[in-house]
Amino acid sequence: MFSFVFFVVWTVAAAPANFDSAKKLASRIYAPEKQEFYCGCDIRWQAGKGIPDLKACGYQIRKNGPRASRIEWEHVMPAQQFGSPLSCWRKGGREQCGKTDPLFKQMEADLFNLKPAIGEVNGDRSHYRFALLPPQAPQYGSCDVKVDFKSRQVEPRAQIRGDIARIHFYMADKYKIHLSKAQQQLFMAWHQQDPVDDTELKLQQRIAQHMGHGNDFVTGKKVWQLDYKASAFGLNKTNEATRTAAVPQEQASGQVLGNKRSKLYHLSHCSGYRQVSERNQQWFDTEQQALNAGFKRAGNCVTQSAIGAED
Repeated sequence: MFSFVFFVVWTVAAAPANFDSAKKLASRIYAPEKQEFYCGCDIRWQAGKGIPDLKACGYQIRKNGPRASRIEWEHVMPAQQFGSPLSCWRKGGREQCGKTDPLFKQMEADLFNLKPAIGEVNGDRSHYRFALLPPQAPQYGSCDVKVDFKSRQVEPRAQIRGDIARIHFYMADKYKIHLSKAQQQLFMAWHQQDPVDDTELKLQQRIAQHMGHGNDFVTGKKVWQLDYKASAFGLNKTNEATRTAAVPQEQASGQVLGNKRSKLYHLSHCSGYRQVSERNQQWFDTEQQALNAGFKRAGNCVTQSAIGAED
């Protein structure tokens, strides 16, 4: 009598090396779902490219028809948030990091942080932070997403808020990315209000086959708590040292951000700090470096010591 032993071998594909290869993989991963992220519109996939059914989901074009008619790949945690602590970002922004920094390429290509989005919404969202906003008139017809261009904030529909929270927890944990206390509290609430559903779990399993690991905040292996200590499992000694070196000690209160167009610079607590478009950003290690480069401090930007004196 013979006995047979069967072994199940799970084949794990290599994680994408760059953003371009990540987009190609993502289009295959998300093809079975046929649904866009921010608005929930149906998607028709054609030769790897997604076309949203705007009419069926009641989407109304706000301004940019060509971008509204296509699916783009959205970084849920924006590239600015995970890229700006790196020295390459201060030298030349996203373009410079994409050319020279292996850690940035790894983060930019992380499949867990990519979602298919209507191009117009992707463009309007930009790198704005997520928040709860006051009631306002619909901007995209039946698409329940709000963009406040003045405060540079976005409120997503309720059905995906937990997904957004768990993606931020994953990125912060893996790459040791700082989340403010307000961000943590908001995302912890969203995680509770919008728990993991079958679709999110299935997508997590598909993505894990390519990434070689799962999102433990989706599977429940990890739970985010206030001031959670990041495991930094996506960093090695080399890129962790690079990240640490990217934020000098003298910048502990925040980075110095120059506007190449206005030739003004802002500190992290200044009102204009988050209002500089990506193409106009120039980063400095210190205020003196900004001054030496011909920049002046923005008139509405006072020092932290002055703020303390006013209090």
